[in-house]
Amino acid sequence: MKVIGFEEHYKIPAIHEANKNSPGELIYDVWKKAGRFETDAQGGWPAGIYDLGEGRIAAMDEAGIDVQILSHTYPGPEILEPSIAVDLTRQANDAVSAAISKHPERFLGFATLPMRDPAAAASELERVVRDHRFVGALINGHVNGRFLDDKFFWPVFECAEALNVPIYLHPTLPPQPVIDAYYSGFDPYVSTNMSAAGLGWHLDTGIHCIRLILGGVFDRFPNLQIIVGHHFEALGWMAWRTDYSFIGEASGGLKRTVKEYLRENFYGGILAGDFRNQESGDVDSSWSLSYNAFRAMVGVLGIDRILFTTDWPYANMKAARQFLDHMPINLGDKEKIAHLNAERLLRL
Repeated sequence: MKVIGFEEHYKIPAIHEANKNSPGELIYDVWKKAGRFETDAQGGWPAGIYDLGEGRIAAMDEAGIDVQILSHTYPGPEILEPSIAVDLTRQANDAVSAAISKHPERFLGFATLPMRDPAAAASELERVVRDHRFVGALINGHVNGRFLDDKFFWPVFECAEALNVPIYLHPTLPPQPVIDAYYSGFDPYVSTNMSAAGLGWHLDTGIHCIRLILGGVFDRFPNLQIIVGHHFEALGWMAWRTDYSFIGEASGGLKRTVKEYLRENFYGGILAGDFRNQESGDVDSSWSLSYNAFRAMVGVLGIDRILFTTDWPYANMKAARQFLDHMPINLGDKEKIAHLNAERLLRL
């Protein structure tokens, strides 16, 4: 069974250096000090984050992953000044293009974009899709507290719709006032986890998706497709409530219901849950909670809008494949998640 992974991260050192004092890198510093992941010989953390070649392919082979869609990790260039972000995004995308050229059967690319300059971001997206056959873009959440429903960013959506490529909406930290109000007051490691991978990233991304709907993004760009990972973030569980809440005048004049936008403009990605430093199945040998989250997501979106992710190198790639194989669903549905839905969405 061919398997295509959608949330497969890399980093280039120049973007890491430019972001070294950002909230995201400061959170990673807390995790490093706690020994959460290993550092490799090239100084990459987690190990393998800089590798766009043989080491990554070896890890894919060992896990049973055929194709990775490469995307720059968080924090990316979204929060950087346009004067440096435009050049850095080009460097990152050119590195991915070189990796794809060398290993065309194993890698595809999601563009990284200088979102503080939407015109430049749209131009870069068009360049890499038309010239280098990238299959979409990944954006790391809000931009310094400015969410993408702001019409300032809509040139990027317009470009993506015209090119018929999706945008992967990846988590970022919640805005600082939210972190201070909801996630502070514990041991620094606990608060860090709570504001990020333990809760905050995912709630914030779910809210961001509803902002896109209520902000009229999909009324303006009805064919735009947004991919949301981690079992559709918070929306697998909360979509029912938002669908009931934003009806008629309460929606601000939307053309469709929340449920219709979710089922027509969004894809969701499965994830096992095991981190890189956890052995496959040690936390939950049957992946029962992850499977329950999948069931909630598929109930909202339908099986034809579910994709496969591993979140490597932060997560355990072997566990991701084992979770897919272990899921008590029929083979046809597994094939859809593994590659058929991806091939249709990306026109492969």
